[in-house]
Amino acid sequence: MNLILLGPPGAGKGTQAKRIQETHGLVQLSTGDMLRAAVASGSGLGERVKAIMEAGRLVPDATMIEMIAERIDEPDCEGGFILDGFPRTVPQAEALDAMLAERGRALDHVILMEVDEGALAARLSGRYICPVCGASYHERYNRPLVDGKCDNRGNTPLVHRPDDRPEAVGKRLDAYEAMTKALLPYYEGKGILRHIDGVGKPEEVTARVLAALGA
Repeated sequence: MNLILLGPPGAGKGTQAKRIQETHGLVQLSTGDMLRAAVASGSGLGERVKAIMEAGRLVPDATMIEMIAERIDEPDCEGGFILDGFPRTVPQAEALDAMLAERGRALDHVILMEVDEGALAARLSGRYICPVCGASYHERYNRPLVDGKCDNRGNTPLVHRPDDRPEAVGKRLDAYEAMTKALLPYYEGKGILRHIDGVGKPEEVTARVLAALGA
């Protein structure tokens, strides 16, 4: 099974991706993680990505598709994957479909996590992350065992990301509206878009996601 998780910042995509991994044995593919891994690998692709990022430019769509193609060709993705953070535009979606078709693969579901703007602002403003392992916590919904410290990394202090601050949240949501929402009619037309209410406890949202997947 091959999935895409869509939704605005703070919708809970990362949390649900981990839960789908556990229930279906799929591999979560975050484009941010893949970019960092490509750079760290020192491969030809990684060197090109590194040069682009160091120059402060956006990684071209063709390079992103090449990177994703390399990753899904690895053995652990044979059973399926969950793509998070890509595509963001219709041309990217079309390029992704073409690349998958070349490999005899296709997307099975596109999960849209729907959360109202007020709930998103509350989630993001209370979110803290570990700068080392990337684990996410929340001052109300998911507190660490020790206040201000990562559960996985001992004494590593948690940080509040600049783009989670109230003044930045509105801009992030506007960017999502302008770019990603154009994808919805595209996937709706393919009959694979699944609308999920993302409000509620994580386990409640997971139940809705699994129902949409027919699990």
